[in-house]
Amino acid sequence: MNTDWQDFLTTNKANLVAGVLHDFGNAAAEREAAERGDILCDLSHFGLLQVTGEDAQGFLQNLLSNDIRDVDNGRSQLSSFNNAKGRMLASMLIWKQDDAYILQMPRGLCEAMRKKLSMYVLRSKVKITDISDEQVCIGLSGDKALSALQALYADMPGDSMSVTQTNDAALIRRDARRMQIVAPAARAGEIWNSLAATATPAGSPCWDWLDIRAGIPFILPQTQEAFVPQMVNFELIGGINFKKGCYPGQEVVARMHYLGKAKRRMYLARVMTDSAPLPGDKVFSAADPAQHCGEVVNAAQAAHGGFEMLVVAQTEAADAFPVHLGALTGPRLEFEPLPYALP
Repeated sequence: MNTDWQDFLTTNKANLVAGVLHDFGNAAAEREAAERGDILCDLSHFGLLQVTGEDAQGFLQNLLSNDIRDVDNGRSQLSSFNNAKGRMLASMLIWKQDDAYILQMPRGLCEAMRKKLSMYVLRSKVKITDISDEQVCIGLSGDKALSALQALYADMPGDSMSVTQTNDAALIRRDARRMQIVAPAARAGEIWNSLAATATPAGSPCWDWLDIRAGIPFILPQTQEAFVPQMVNFELIGGINFKKGCYPGQEVVARMHYLGKAKRRMYLARVMTDSAPLPGDKVFSAADPAQHCGEVVNAAQAAHGGFEMLVVAQTEAADAFPVHLGALTGPRLEFEPLPYALP
């Protein structure tokens, strides 16, 4: 985290745990505001890789699951970087600032992905730089909060994944009620103070919970190489282009799309437990008691007790059998509808 930005947050009573903004003193009230009201979140638990150079577009086109040619200064996209077996090494939000492509992913993956992507540069005129501490990302959720943002920036992106570039920030529309603001660290404090008059400052886990409710997964170090993109519904949220051509793992992803059916899918579930589910935790069902039927992708504490999570599970198990966290004797998952339909 940028040190000046960290100082600003701690001055504003932020409680930082291992570099992540946990809360502003009342986590329960902040979760309540995330569900019913307007919140303002620091997104420094995500990092930023900048890809520049005259070959940057072709370089990314040959490596990622989505068509990078659709990204411009007015449009962002979700995408993934997979291994040769089609298993996801990273998922990311991508947008463009001037001539640079910005890849946003969990900060814990940034350095490993920078090194991995750099292995493919060879003679290409491409430079990959970690700019996580140069830009500040702020998440904003709620109708009143978005109205307050419009008082600062009259030109707001209208539909999901659209982008507006201003003199001092990039505004990315995540969905109908959420916006992401990307600004230089020197400007971020002023933007935050303006919005905090309307929106409740909230810990980063509140933003993670909103992503979970939206059915948007993020691969973490614990879940690298665990999922083919369709297992985490990536084609349903616009993270795959099946016509773009080759990239690592493309044959596996295309074969599942055209010739097969995903036997595992990602579901939204609630579980009542005192211990936080962790990415990679296994889930079990009586469909096959001898082995796990899936695992947790992301999890966050819910506003009214327990935890909500995105979990990949065998479709036959999720459809016909109770699913339990950790063991068949563990707490039972209660499945909830995603905001999009599963095939």
